[in-house]
Amino acid sequence: MGIPTLIKTLTASGDSSLSFVDGTADVTLDSTYDEYMFVFTDIGPATDAADFSFQMNVAAGSGYNETITSSFFSAEHDEAGGSGYLLSYRSGEDQAQGTSFQILADSVGNGSDESCAGILHLFSPSNTTYVTHFYSTMSVYRSTNNQRQEYVAGYFNLTGAVDEIQFKMSSGNFDGVIQMYGIS
Repeated sequence: MGIPTLIKTLTASGDSSLSFVDGTADVTLDSTYDEYMFVFTDIGPATDAADFSFQMNVAAGSGYNETITSSFFSAEHDEAGGSGYLLSYRSGEDQAQGTSFQILADSVGNGSDESCAGILHLFSPSNTTYVTHFYSTMSVYRSTNNQRQEYVAGYFNLTGAVDEIQFKMSSGNFDGVIQMYGIS
């Protein structure tokens, strides 16, 4: 990995979504960098058990509904020390040529000690020849009082340059900080 350069920090305070759009508010999401990294800190939903997710738009696109293929895995630990130790493939959170928002962290709790944090890497979003790959790792304190490490990887199956990315919860608003970095 190269050297990260901070591009933009957005703070959600009861927001329904946060978007990074190339060319607006000092955001660069183009061929300036081959890799972009989004760092999530203290993402807390207003609605208990909401999923934190993202989707993108190609240039001149709208609706945040690009085609995604992804895999979702998790490793879980029960807070009470019970039998909740597992590593699993989560078929309900992945997509096979789907257009929904991609879940990065599922069932995030809204208690004062519950939230999620992590990193999303996005590769060559302005490339118009190859698909746009991504992967993420998230640490999630879930609504069921267990901690889960969640891993998502996949690609956007598109031929246009991506210039917008949006993050939101599956239900309700959220608080937290999202930082966007370009990696050279």
